[in-house]
Amino acid sequence: MLIDRRQTIAAMLASALPWPHIGHAMTRSPAFAAVAMQLAARSVEAAPDRAAARRQMLAMIEEVGAKLRSASIFIAQYGGSPVRLAVLPEYLLTSYPGRISIPDFADKGAIAEDGPEFEALGRIASSQNLFLAGNAYETDRHFPGLYFQTSFLVAPSGEVVLRYRRLNSMFAPTPHDVWSRYLDIYGIEGVFPVARTEIGNIAAIASEEILYPEIARAHALRGAEIFVHSSSEIGSPLATQKDIAKRARAFENIAYVVSANTAGIEGTTMPLASADGNSVVVDYKGALLAESNSGETFTAFADIDLDGLRAQRRKPGMTNYLARQRTALFAQVYADADFQRADSLIDGNQVRIPDRDHFRRVHDEVIERLSKKGLI
Repeated sequence: MLIDRRQTIAAMLASALPWPHIGHAMTRSPAFAAVAMQLAARSVEAAPDRAAARRQMLAMIEEVGAKLRSASIFIAQYGGSPVRLAVLPEYLLTSYPGRISIPDFADKGAIAEDGPEFEALGRIASSQNLFLAGNAYETDRHFPGLYFQTSFLVAPSGEVVLRYRRLNSMFAPTPHDVWSRYLDIYGIEGVFPVARTEIGNIAAIASEEILYPEIARAHALRGAEIFVHSSSEIGSPLATQKDIAKRARAFENIAYVVSANTAGIEGTTMPLASADGNSVVVDYKGALLAESNSGETFTAFADIDLDGLRAQRRKPGMTNYLARQRTALFAQVYADADFQRADSLIDGNQVRIPDRDHFRRVHDEVIERLSKKGLI
């Protein structure tokens, strides 16, 4: 089915989809814990070839499974509820691409939708009876030569039940860069997917996208109750921009945020602990339930109270920000603010493979448009 190619977030906000009916009002949801696994990402840059990179990634998945199992046992012994949701950090298996060309990294470091890496992650989710969220670079058969940064959720069945492709990126292709074709293939449901599971309605936010309120709100308007956030960011005892944003996205959408940061990045020239620490679980009122210090750890874990969240969403009052939001007010403003143009990688009917500097040039063009409008 073809989708209107001019459809934007503004259009979706104007006709905000009704929240899905969920038959949970009369029964109490089972208690469960969520854990943000703070683990070190491992670069594949030094791997001599594709085969070596794949072996490294699969070996790392096995390590993740063992660490997660141990973490779940400890959490249960510590008095917590059974772990049913685990979130892994951003680009855990490969680190960031750096200056490797787009097609070369797609071949070396991006995994296929039906690849052995997802099969291995599915075995972990199945054997440990949990939902496993993470983030990886992924190829798409519809866009050969490109890759997308994908946040995913694997169910206890072993099936990938959520694929969210990052929409805001400075250095990599996104669905917005091939927007008309992406919408034709996946529709708006594939742009802002929400997985409806026995542990709640789950959506993903990738890395720095936590700084963009519209990403979380678009998911919330489609029913999301828990945001899984895979990140690789600077940790600090001071409040960082992302720290503040995680709490804001939680209370303004009446949703949990489970945010897993890397415990450093191995195999690059960057100092190991540059992106380390401060993994968190934030409740639907914006309160920190748990926060990790530095290093590899599972200490950001907490029980999830879905019944409390759902009761809050149904309660009339000044703090029911979802119910009070008048989305149609903003539709025209967003529609008119067309500064970041779609389809930057579409030439006619062809998808163009960009060089790394393409994204900087596009960014410069956006700044120029904003400047000409007198907005900056």
